[in-house]
Amino acid sequence: MRATLMYEAGDVRIENVQDPSIDAPTDAIVRVTRACICGSDLWPYESMERSETGQSMGHEAVGVVEEVGSQVRTVEPGDVVVMPFAFSDGTCAFCHEGLHTECVHGGFFGNNGENGAQAEALRVPYADGTLFVLPVGEDDALMPSLLTLSDVMGTGHHAAVVSRVGPGKSVAVVGDGAVGLCGVIAAKRLGAEQIIILGRHEDRIALAREFGATDVVSERGEDAIERVRELTGGFGAHSVLECVGLEQSTATAIGIARPGGAVGRVGVPQDETMPAGQTSFYANVTVSGGPAPVRAYIEELLPDILEGRIEPGKVFDRTVDLAGVPDGYRAMADRDSIKVMVRP
Repeated sequence: MRATLMYEAGDVRIENVQDPSIDAPTDAIVRVTRACICGSDLWPYESMERSETGQSMGHEAVGVVEEVGSQVRTVEPGDVVVMPFAFSDGTCAFCHEGLHTECVHGGFFGNNGENGAQAEALRVPYADGTLFVLPVGEDDALMPSLLTLSDVMGTGHHAAVVSRVGPGKSVAVVGDGAVGLCGVIAAKRLGAEQIIILGRHEDRIALAREFGATDVVSERGEDAIERVRELTGGFGAHSVLECVGLEQSTATAIGIARPGGAVGRVGVPQDETMPAGQTSFYANVTVSGGPAPVRAYIEELLPDILEGRIEPGKVFDRTVDLAGVPDGYRAMADRDSIKVMVRP
């Protein structure tokens, strides 16, 4: 079969690789019908050191189950499923607490040698705990939005949850990528009264407004902090969604939170240390977040997609086949595309 491999920064190739097979009785083989390129894929695209074997890429997918191991009980061949970006057994203490990304037997697709979803098919470990069966056909018109349940919609929702978004709250979203835009959807869905998007790209700002953003801040650094405070009566936002992961974005997120507010960090950190430690401490700002347990959120978010109340699939502004994946990476890295969908 064909799959995407990254060999070093900027070097993405489509190659023929061995077909996936059942390795454990809890595995499933999924034929990928939709995948995508994630903003977090751009970090290795810009910085990955040379690998002789290459890393299989992709951690978001919707597909059809082709084969299951002897101990799989909740999915069967023919099921249309969404695959969260992390696999989890569904039975450990952390899975029971709804924190599937901390599963004691879990891991992340398309990372550290694990197979990826930018491919024609892949093996899914712990199929019962990982895969979620969708009540639609594989070519349903809602597929773009359903695909976001594998990562960006659930991740934006996680940022909103841990930053305590609620009715009447003021919310600021740092980052106008797909996760930030889905964070706007999540904030609106949870009842926020004011939603400020921090971003500079006109197409993304227009989509943010469509999703529910009430204000736009295009400044950066101290100017952005000052502008958000102006928009929030001088205090800052109750809830801040940090959806980038850089030192500056994190410092800005903490700086625009009001005293007693909360920051939800879901941008993959690119620095070992977190900036603005004293700022958050002296303002009693809660800083939380991490890899979103999107598997725990699917059941809650799915009805809103099926019934048309939210349309996170609008973050996809380009579709490619497998051969077009390298160009898809370049388009996202150059900010010519918000998020690229892959149809193998």
